Amino acid sequence: MPVWSYSLKLRDESRVAKAMMWDAPISRKEAYEILKILRGMKLSEAKKFLEDIIAMKRAVPYTRHKLSIAHKPGLSDSFPKWSSPIGRYPVKTAKYILKLLSNLENNAESKGLDLERLVIIHAAVHRGPYLKRWMPRAFGRATPKFRSLTHVEVMVEEV
Repeated sequence: MPVWSYSLKLRDESRVAKAMMWDAPISRKEAYEILKILRGMKLSEAKKFLEDIIAMKRAVPYTRHKLSIAHKPGLSDSFPKWSSPIGRYPVKTAKYILKLLSNLENNAESKGLDLERLVIIHAAVHRGPYLKRWMPRAFGRATPKFRSLTHVEVMVEEV
C-alpha cells in the first residue's frame, strides 16, 4: 500500500484542518489556476467564489497557463472594463474543488475549529497517475485513450 503525505509539514496541527483528493479526473493546469486564487482566502469566500465559477458569473484569471486564451469580462473590479484580463470558466474543476472544500469544512468542524475564522494557508496540485489505454479499431489499428489524473491537497488554519 502506498503511503500518502502532505507536502507541507506543520509544527502545531491543533488549529489546522486538512483534506486531500486523489486521482481526480480534472485538469492539473485549471486546478493550479483556481488554487492560486484560493490561497489566503477565507473558507466561506472560497466556496462562494467556486459557486460563482460554476454558475459562470466569475471567470478565473489565468496567470501561468494562458497562451491562446481569450480575455473575459468581470474578472476583477480593479481592471477597467476595456482591459479585461485573460481567463476561463473551469466548471468541472471548480465542482471537484468545491467538494474538497466541503470535506475540509467537515474535517474542521469535527476537530472543533471555528468555521468563520478559517483561512486557506496551503493549496497544492500534484500529478496523479497517467493511464495509457488503447481502443481497438478496424483493420488492426488502435486509437490511444490516455488520461491523466490529479491529486489536490488543501489546508486551513483558524486565525
